[in-house]
Amino acid sequence: MNFDFSPDQLQLKEEVRKVLADLSSSAKIRKVLEAGLPLDRHLWATLGELGFLAAAIPEAYGGTGAGYLELCVIAEELGRALAPVPFASSICLGAELILAAGTEPQKARYLPLLASGKSIACLAMAEGPGRLGPQAVATCAEEGVLSGSKWPVLDGECADVAIVAARSGAGAGLALFIVELDAPGVTRAALESLDPTRGQARIDFRGAHAELLTADGWPVLQSALDRAAVLAAFEQIGGAERALEMARDYALERYAFGRPIGSFQAIKHKLADMYVSVVLARSNCYYGAWAMAHGAVELPEAAAAARVSATQAFRQCAAENIQIHGGMGFTWEMDCHLYYRRAHLLGVSLGGLAQWQDRLIEQLTDRRDRRAHLEIDPHGL
Repeated sequence: MNFDFSPDQLQLKEEVRKVLADLSSSAKIRKVLEAGLPLDRHLWATLGELGFLAAAIPEAYGGTGAGYLELCVIAEELGRALAPVPFASSICLGAELILAAGTEPQKARYLPLLASGKSIACLAMAEGPGRLGPQAVATCAEEGVLSGSKWPVLDGECADVAIVAARSGAGAGLALFIVELDAPGVTRAALESLDPTRGQARIDFRGAHAELLTADGWPVLQSALDRAAVLAAFEQIGGAERALEMARDYALERYAFGRPIGSFQAIKHKLADMYVSVVLARSNCYYGAWAMAHGAVELPEAAAAARVSATQAFRQCAAENIQIHGGMGFTWEMDCHLYYRRAHLLGVSLGGLAQWQDRLIEQLTDRRDRRAHLEIDPHGL
């Protein structure tokens, strides 16, 4: 059996890589970083014009209707190039939530704009660092009026619309609302970020108009987070693999004591460990991609496994890349720190590693309990 992407998907991968090699080079990333910009708007517009942002959006709403596997391919290349664009926030979360829970008028209004890159969406859920669960949400929306604060919001500085998690009253369950961020009652402030090419913001809602997306917010949001976790994992392995290549190339080019440093056992061990972590993460990502593309019941487990392994792989490869480069790796002139920054930002963008480890344990425990039940009562009576 062939578990790799199809020839068409691999061709798409090459096309995306060619575009990013020109528009998301190290020099252009540094211009965005040094200028303090929240994203590269020219790159974002180009990705929209080429249809890359529309891969998983149905044709009826301005998309190409390609599918999730194509979106995984694109995410991996964006991660490899460290593209300074809000792909995860706008497409993997914003568009997915609207597509999953929105009304027909909402889909018709927002999805074509997101697919073309003419509008940017973000998810506003956290109300402080590490506070991502539904129990931590205190923001309220009563009679279409939203009050509360969300931070940090990834890409919140450049977004045009936010999907906001809030409660519709005291003791009410979690609901999701759509809020136009240029409307009265909304204020934003940029926050310092480890990776300034992916800006974060604090968004305050003081009597802002909110349009209900779904009253049954948490199941919809959890399902979207699982899909986003798979896509983020592909973005992470793209970055991890590139960091591995940088370390390997430097180890072959750099000489010490008359021989390449890659010939020393300590460097060999580091490179081997990096390679193993990337291969294991890729295997888990492929499992997640399959589960997502087929709507399989294994998606929560597969997403957590992909997220955990990819987070560990990217962090390890980014850190070891700096170590293999030695003292040069810590300098501003080298690109190693760009991957290190992105590795740690992506590692917390959808919840930290511990949160996804807990979710993986929970899913594995549930599967064990189901199997034990079937062994006791094979007919499920």
